[in-house]
Amino acid sequence: MAEVNLKIGDLSLRNPVLTASGTFGYGIEFEDFVDFSRIGGIIVKGTTLLKREGNPYPRLAETPSGMLNAVGLQNKGVDYFIEHIYPEIKDYNTNVIINVSGASVEDYVKTVEKLSDLDKIPAIELNISCPNVKEGGMAFGTSCESANSVVSAVKKVCNKTLIVKLSPNVTDIASIAKSVEDAGADAVSLINTIMGMAIDAETRKPVLSTITGGLSGPCVKPIALRMVWQVFKVVNIPIIGLGGIMNANDAIEFILAGASAVEIGTANFIDPTISVQIADGIESYLNRHNFKSVKHIIGKLEI
Repeated sequence: MAEVNLKIGDLSLRNPVLTASGTFGYGIEFEDFVDFSRIGGIIVKGTTLLKREGNPYPRLAETPSGMLNAVGLQNKGVDYFIEHIYPEIKDYNTNVIINVSGASVEDYVKTVEKLSDLDKIPAIELNISCPNVKEGGMAFGTSCESANSVVSAVKKVCNKTLIVKLSPNVTDIASIAKSVEDAGADAVSLINTIMGMAIDAETRKPVLSTITGGLSGPCVKPIALRMVWQVFKVVNIPIIGLGGIMNANDAIEFILAGASAVEIGTANFIDPTISVQIADGIESYLNRHNFKSVKHIIGKLEI
């Protein structure tokens, strides 16, 4: 049997399949459907320093081969998470990873400082696609300088494996990835959603209350694959790939392009058991092709 376990920084995964933030709630919602012990980990919905109400409805829209969302990081804040949610999920038989967002460097640092005290949380995924309010709303992840600054600041207070989630809404994602590696990131995850919009021709109005939103699903997979491949060529830290993964073959493609692990997102809304199916499918692929370990196919795209 092929080995599917691996490490991302100090984070040990029993297999390379994680669930993507924002698509799996806190895991609580999926307890009746998924055996968490059969996947590498779950990444819970975005957590911020203070409570956020999110954007007005409507904030979801179906699109051809995908969906748009403009939820707006709705959550009750890090203190509520620590007091009420953490006790319910800390003993899951898998890695529980917290996705952190912020509107300033200080927000990120304070949130991660609070989470660093939680011994059952082995890793933080830092979402740098958030708008930096002090810089006029430009996302942290759209320039090398701002990406480096927030990661450097967080790294000083983070005692866990630090994964940095990259925005695809840039012209050169490889440079951004290199800048966060230089700042001390243990791994990068990519891609986050792509900016898009939907219009109702009959009403002549945008479908989403925010006009634009984040596009995910199978339609973004070719872009995500290309970006993972580009980043793999310039960084020495592990990559976690995501974007339109709907089955095991999709996941294998990301691993061949350079991803050490993958995150399953939109597919969770279609089939809540899909993460387990993909984990089993990866192992089946390795056995069928006589690979002894998943590590043997990371970045092994033949060109």
